[in-house]
Amino acid sequence: PSSSIGQTVHISLTVPSSRQSCVPDLTKSCRKAHPIARTSFFSRGLLPSRARWAFHFASTPSYHRKALNVSTTMPNPVGKTFHIGTVGKPWGTEERAAWLAELKVKRSYHEEVVDKLEPLKADFDVHQYGALTYGAPDDYPLFAVQTRSWDASKPSVLVTGGVHGYETSGVQGALLFASTKMRHYSQWCNILVAPCVSPWGYAHIQRWNAKAEDPNRSFKSDALGEESSALFSLLSSLHVQQWLMHIDCHETTDTDETEFRPAKAARDGVRFEPGTIPDGFYLVGNSEAPYPEWHTAMIEAVKQETHIAPDASILGEPVGPPGCIFVPSSSLGLCASATNATYAATTEVYPDSEQADDEVCNRAQVACITGGLDYLLSHLGLK
Repeated sequence: PSSSIGQTVHISLTVPSSRQSCVPDLTKSCRKAHPIARTSFFSRGLLPSRARWAFHFASTPSYHRKALNVSTTMPNPVGKTFHIGTVGKPWGTEERAAWLAELKVKRSYHEEVVDKLEPLKADFDVHQYGALTYGAPDDYPLFAVQTRSWDASKPSVLVTGGVHGYETSGVQGALLFASTKMRHYSQWCNILVAPCVSPWGYAHIQRWNAKAEDPNRSFKSDALGEESSALFSLLSSLHVQQWLMHIDCHETTDTDETEFRPAKAARDGVRFEPGTIPDGFYLVGNSEAPYPEWHTAMIEAVKQETHIAPDASILGEPVGPPGCIFVPSSSLGLCASATNATYAATTEVYPDSEQADDEVCNRAQVACITGGLDYLLSHLGLK
């Protein structure tokens, strides 16, 4: 109705634990039922069984852009201030403790990640390289999958996932690569896969770690966290003089805008300013060492699995080749800068698209990794 124009309507449902996998499908069904409403699943609340959606009925053409495959500015259904903290005042110990106290385990890291490593032991070395101190000692062990007969004469490749634990296909895509493609490429490369760098974030469906720190800003000496320190130690133990390639698998989700960005603004003591969520896959390359042809090859490979984000929508950053932006990875402390890899990039899958599901997102991650490898093996004469 006309009275709904400009309004945001919240809908909450109790979703039994046995039906949690239905949440993405419910979100897509809502979008199809009312295409002029910008619909987002934005919270599971304090309990895993509580799911919430927001519908925003807009009067401006910008909210019709979804059908044209152009990103829109999403409304923030929880308002412009996060419910913890005071605007203009960074979080202290009390606020961080309040944030942590609200969080519960929402999925099993052991069942969804660790158990999937067991079959890989037939072809690869699977070893624990550390454990996070959050929770009990056995709650969050850190694992890596490594090709056998590590050969210093071969180029070395690193694949990481789950640096932001809530970005599911980053983890599952890395595991899918290990189970379906890694053996093939091991003919020409040493390959190391760390599928879930932040298991606490995976279990709690959180971007940050338990200290309200962003693991993907901690890969530099003045901001080290448990996750980055453990990965650095693992990499150091391999004594690789020069890495060829590093792909760090991520997602950009609707909840980045509705949950994380408001929380980050509150944590940092600044006012939240609404942003955009790119509708489609894109790559984040290193502006300090851009390789546009390599990035283009990966984008072309990913096109076979999912759509690419329109250039004008990618987070306000300058776009290089279509579907690619470039940032100073090292100074930002991104995981993609964890090695000295000549070719390094961060993937960003959009799992909340009407055109995507979990399987599509996982395949897109694999397509990017293999697309990057195929290009390098061919153009550098390594194959």
